[in-house]
Amino acid sequence: MRAFDRRHPLVWDVLVTGFFVTAAFTDVLGGGWRYITQNPQAPTWLIVTLSLGFTVPLLWRRTHPVAILLPMLPLAVVNAWTGTDLQAGLTLLVVTFNIALHTALRTLLASYAVTMIPIVVDGFRNATEQAADHSPDQTIVPQATRLAMVAIVGISYRTRQEYLASLVERAAQLEVERDQQARLATAAERTRIAREMHDIIGHNLSVITSLADGGSYAAAKNPERAAQALTAIGTTSRQALGELRRLLDVLRTDPSATEPPGAEPPGPALQPVLGLEPPGVEMAPQPSLTDLDHLIEGVRSAGLPVRTTIHGYATALPPGRQLTVYRVIQEALTNTLKHGGPDATSTVSVSYGDGGAVTATVTDTGRGSTAHGNGNGGRGLTGMRERTALYGGTLESGPLPDHGWRVHLHLPEETPQ
Repeated sequence: MRAFDRRHPLVWDVLVTGFFVTAAFTDVLGGGWRYITQNPQAPTWLIVTLSLGFTVPLLWRRTHPVAILLPMLPLAVVNAWTGTDLQAGLTLLVVTFNIALHTALRTLLASYAVTMIPIVVDGFRNATEQAADHSPDQTIVPQATRLAMVAIVGISYRTRQEYLASLVERAAQLEVERDQQARLATAAERTRIAREMHDIIGHNLSVITSLADGGSYAAAKNPERAAQALTAIGTTSRQALGELRRLLDVLRTDPSATEPPGAEPPGPALQPVLGLEPPGVEMAPQPSLTDLDHLIEGVRSAGLPVRTTIHGYATALPPGRQLTVYRVIQEALTNTLKHGGPDATSTVSVSYGDGGAVTATVTDTGRGSTAHGNGNGGRGLTGMRERTALYGGTLESGPLPDHGWRVHLHLPEETPQ
C-alpha cells in the first residue's frame, strides 16, 4: 500500500478527502449536528460553508499542510464563536498531524499556537454563556491536550519513518560498498593473474626461443647438441604447461557431482586443503626456493652461464616470500636471456637472514640497455616491484657502471602479528 501510495499519491488523498466530505454532509443532511450544537438556529449556508471549508482543503494536507491551516483557522473561529460546534472542525487534528509529519519542529510549535486560538475562543464563549461547570480550564485544557497528543503521534511516526529511511540508505550504501569491494578484489586478482602469466609465459618462452635458436644453429654441425636442445624445449614446455594449469585452476569452479542440490562447493583455494582435488587435475604447489636450482639449470641449458652463491637456509621462509624471491630471480634471468646478448653471463647471490629477511642480487655482463629492465612499459619490472611491496621490501634495478645489469631485492624481517 505504501508503494502504491508513493506512485499514486492523489488516489489516497482523494479517498481521504472524500471520506471526510461525505461524513460532514451526512452530519448536515441527517441533522445530527443539532444534537451537539449550542446554536441550532444557525443558518444552512453557514453550516454548508463550514463543512466544505473544514473538509475540502484536506486534499492538500500532505503537500501544503501549513497553507491549508491558514484558511481553516478563521472558519474554526467562526465555528466556535457562533456556537455551531460542527464535528467537521475536528479535521484540524488531521492537519496538525500532517504538519508534525512533514514540517520542522519550529513550524509545528507555531501552528500549535495559532490552532489554540479557536479553542480559547470556544472556551471563553462557553464560560460566558454557560454555567460554572463550563469554565475555561474544563474546556480549553482537554482540547489543548488532545491537540498536543496528535502532534506527539505525528512526531513519533515521522521519527520512525526517518529511522527506516536511514536503514534503507545504509543498506544501499552497504550494497554499493560490497560491489566496490568485489570490483577491487576482481581487479587485484586480475593483476595477480596477469603478473603470474607474465612470469610463467615470459620466462619459459624466452628459454624455449633461445633453445630453438641454438638447436637450429647446431643442427647441421652437431646433431647431438640439437637433439639435447629439443629435449630441453620439451621439458621447458611441459613445465610451463603445468604452471599454467595450476594458475587456471584458481579460476576453475566445477561443482562435485556428489554434492547435494543447491550446495555450493568449496572454492578452488580450499579444495587442496580439504582433500577435494578434482579428478584428472594435478594440484601442484606454487614454485618455491627449492625449485631455484631447477630454474637455474633450465637457464643454463638455454645457453646463459649462471653462477650462484647462497648464504643461509630458506627452510623457515614463508611460502609467499619464497615465491617473491623466486619470481624476481626468474624475471631477472629472463631479461638477461632476452637482452643480455650472446656472450652474457649472470651471477645470482641469495642471503637469508633471521625473521624471514632475505636479500637477493642478480647481475649480468650483458649490454645493459634500458630495455633490459623492462622500463618501457612492460610488466616485468612492475610485477617485481608489486611483489616486493607486498612484504615491505625494496627493489633496485639498473645498469652497472661499466656494462651489464643489476637487480637487487631486499625483504625485511617479518613484523610479529
